[in-house]
Amino acid sequence: MCSDVVVRVQGLGKSYRIFARPTDRIKQALSLGRKKFHTEFQALRNISFDIQKGEAIGIIGRNGSGKSTLLQLLCGVLKPSAGQIQVHGRVCALLELGSGFNPEFTGRENVYFQGAVTGLSKEQVDRNMEGILAFADIGAFIDQPVRTYSSGMFVRLAFALIAYSDADVLVIDEALAVGDIAFVQKCMRFLEQFKQSGTIIFVSHDIASVTGFCDRAIWLDKGELQAMGGTRQVCESYLSSILGVRTHSAAADEIPDPCLPDLRQDLLHTSSLRNDLQVFRFDPASAGSGVGRASVTDVHFESTEGLAYRWVVGGELVDLVIRAQASEAIASPILGFVVKNRLGQSLFGDNTYLSYAGAPLRADRNSVLVARFRFRMPRLPVGDYVISAAIADGVQQQHVTLHWLHEALTFRSERSSAADVLLGLPMLDISLTVEPEDASSP
Repeated sequence: MCSDVVVRVQGLGKSYRIFARPTDRIKQALSLGRKKFHTEFQALRNISFDIQKGEAIGIIGRNGSGKSTLLQLLCGVLKPSAGQIQVHGRVCALLELGSGFNPEFTGRENVYFQGAVTGLSKEQVDRNMEGILAFADIGAFIDQPVRTYSSGMFVRLAFALIAYSDADVLVIDEALAVGDIAFVQKCMRFLEQFKQSGTIIFVSHDIASVTGFCDRAIWLDKGELQAMGGTRQVCESYLSSILGVRTHSAAADEIPDPCLPDLRQDLLHTSSLRNDLQVFRFDPASAGSGVGRASVTDVHFESTEGLAYRWVVGGELVDLVIRAQASEAIASPILGFVVKNRLGQSLFGDNTYLSYAGAPLRADRNSVLVARFRFRMPRLPVGDYVISAAIADGVQQQHVTLHWLHEALTFRSERSSAADVLLGLPMLDISLTVEPEDASSP
């Protein structure tokens, strides 16, 4: 196998014997192969592909197409009926929810049990235990039987285990469909980091997440390899097949001007399809990073009249306001944001750099910076979303991140007429002001 090829599959096939009656199994065994009392079900037929080191491969297809069977073969849970599988390195999998856990064992005992299964010694598990517990973040439940766990707790503990498994290949099957958005975002940040040195095989029915995260895609249909290649092309072909329509990217002149009101706005506002977005409170304690010298102190939505919003309706004009406090002088401050979906895909965002590139606003020590981004709120599919907010010092291509809050603000789309998200949303107005020293600062 080439040193860059981590997984090689050649002519892979998997078949199952289907018996009409239980007694047929006995007849088949006694016939010594002279007579056939069963039918053959081909779950996979003649599958071949290579996966390179550092790739993230998405596997898509309808229910029953053979995705889970392929994953189980790759993990060694099943043996192939035909063909070969070569895997270079340690494989760690997150398959069916709670699979591999002993329900009577506590979470801590299952950590040791799963560590032994994946080839880790007790000493290695002991060294990683603190990190596993911090990643899972399930508190005292770690010493309770896992049969008492919710589905979210299962995922937290299972993902924490694979995060500290020292694996070369991670196999993930729809595991991130459950769990709160903050934990899912943490998992996606780990996977992005893992891609730098490892390989990921990712199965999901969420085509948007496959398109946004994976480098290539494999499309299975009725146990056969239908297509493999660039993620966008394969996913568009798959969607075309199940929707019966031709998918394409909209041309620039087909994208409506966000400055203009949607003619359907009044109708949508009075119908059950109104896109109601519940906005939760700013979380200053969310996961973050940065070198310091400033901190993001507030993120919220406002009406154009300056009233704070707890509910936003898709399609209406809003201001996203970001406040930051400078603990030291900042020569060229930049404030910005990114809106992400549940799986950490960036949907849209912007920053203040271009608006003030010709004349940067200096921020003195203890001054307060307030950035306002005005745009028409896109109509978003039902689900959870987060806003990451940051303050930096420098220019667009070369700057120092002073403070970045990953989940500064969370909001939820309760209902919607939208089937797809809006990407690259243009801003209608961007402003940045520097106010005098905060009187409340020490």
